[in-house]
Amino acid sequence: MSHTSAQRAPEQADDAPEGGARRVVDLSHPIRAGLVTYPGLPAPVITPHLTRADSRARYAPGTEFAMDVITMIGNTGTYLDSPFHRYADGPDLAGLDLATLVGLPAEVFPLVDAWAPERRGITAVMLADREVRGAAVLLHTGWDRLFGTPEYGVGAPFLTGDAAQLLIDRGAVLVGIDSLNIDDTESGGERPAHSLLLGADVHVVEHLTNLGALPSSGARFTAAPPAVEGFGTFPVRAFAELDRPVA
Repeated sequence: MSHTSAQRAPEQADDAPEGGARRVVDLSHPIRAGLVTYPGLPAPVITPHLTRADSRARYAPGTEFAMDVITMIGNTGTYLDSPFHRYADGPDLAGLDLATLVGLPAEVFPLVDAWAPERRGITAVMLADREVRGAAVLLHTGWDRLFGTPEYGVGAPFLTGDAAQLLIDRGAVLVGIDSLNIDDTESGGERPAHSLLLGADVHVVEHLTNLGALPSSGARFTAAPPAVEGFGTFPVRAFAELDRPVA
């Protein structure tokens, strides 16, 4: 092992600058109080530290602020797993190289019709026809349509161990999925995709959304968490940048 709610609208993009040079597509689920991301894990709790009303006594007339406290597990919303999540000696969030998180070439695999309830695993054969060296591999299963519902936690598609090893061998930098987990959580305690990918310093992003708004190739992907020491997972604002409109 080496170490160095309801789904939003299908497309979230900023206004393109003159000439249509760039579009930004939001790939993250919003976080709110009470959000259930993963069945069995605690939901976020948001409480005020300083309300706007109370702040008026501390500042000049007409000046007010709100300061809030959020209590949540790192596995909330759309989040990134660092190697430390799986391995005690792996890099934590503060130890990640930003170059492996920002502006990565995105290779999006359209897999909505490639899996079925009786064969939920995404295999190496399904991913073998694309060059992925240096890229963020994004697995579009369509499962995000169920996010925030009880159905999201049962029967979800996942990445098989052989597929994870293929992506490692071909030089992927990051692997993301719009499903409950990159591993099969219904087959026992083994987690081959997490173990292989994070053991090879390949980042994992789970609970993506809106991948259907991206082309198969040509976008740039970003998913950077805060630099928290001694922490393995944290929500990200994942997004993709496009140089030209999607046909």
